[in-house]
Amino acid sequence: MSLPNCPKCNSEYVYEDGLMLVCPECAYEWNPSDSVEEGDGLVVLDSNGTRLADGDSVTIVKNLKVKGAPKDLKQGTRVKNIRLVEGDHNIDCKIDGFGAMKLKSEFVKKL
Repeated sequence: MSLPNCPKCNSEYVYEDGLMLVCPECAYEWNPSDSVEEGDGLVVLDSNGTRLADGDSVTIVKNLKVKGAPKDLKQGTRVKNIRLVEGDHNIDCKIDGFGAMKLKSEFVKKL
């Protein structure tokens, strides 16, 4: 039986631990029966492992330095109406007072 790749880091070295699947590279654990029900090809998880969808509101969980910007994005900044995209920075959004940004999902949590 072939196990699926890790949904977080796409590693192929996934193993079973009881009912859960575990990725040894990023230490992500998930229930395979939950991922079978997903109809989307794009699965984006926040820092707590909660699935994100287009239009969700999120909060930034740590201060983020932005290249070329005069100020950092502060922890606790709320971002409304996100859009999920493929790639390393998998969230497109507009931040009030800052402008258009691309964020990594591991630095946000769902509200």
